[in-house]
Amino acid sequence: MDCIKAGKLILSLRKEKNMTQKEIADALNISDKTISKWERGLGCPDVSLLGELANILGVNVEKLLLGDLSPNSKDTGNLKNVKFYVCSNCGDIIYSTGKAHISCCGRKLTPLVDKQHDEDHKIIIDEIENDYYITIKHEMTKNHYISFVAYVSFDRVQLVKLYPEQNAEIRLPKRQKGKLYVYCSKHGLWGKENK
Repeated sequence: MDCIKAGKLILSLRKEKNMTQKEIADALNISDKTISKWERGLGCPDVSLLGELANILGVNVEKLLLGDLSPNSKDTGNLKNVKFYVCSNCGDIIYSTGKAHISCCGRKLTPLVDKQHDEDHKIIIDEIENDYYITIKHEMTKNHYISFVAYVSFDRVQLVKLYPEQNAEIRLPKRQKGKLYVYCSKHGLWGKENK
């Protein structure tokens, strides 16, 4: 941990939050002189305080340790670069269009990489009226099922959560060309272009 970089970040975040050194010190049950030392790079926060300090400042502990909050490059708004994340512990589904550091249940999540659909994960898209009727030839048991279906076009993500023991089929409003994603609880993410 670089105390000078961390101190500059603490100072910057404190000012961003419109907090005084005393307010942060009181929240941590320490002296405001300690906060002053950190901000001047004359010492680093004790490891036992990092979690609470990061919470107060609204930053990830890892970023606090690095002393760097470099922003991602601007997202152009095109969802073609969407990345999906699924927590293996609780099943939460998260998506991002830019470079993100995402964690859930205390674990760092990595973006899923889609594979081209195959016979075991066959995705069929039919048009009915003004909708897409999507069926996936896949079992839907408690141990092996399709968890979600997402249709991504250039400006929109439509995500439908599915549950075991229901049919692996959904109906979505028809949109311009895009890509359909299907997540299997055992085999990961599958994709199919819809032109």
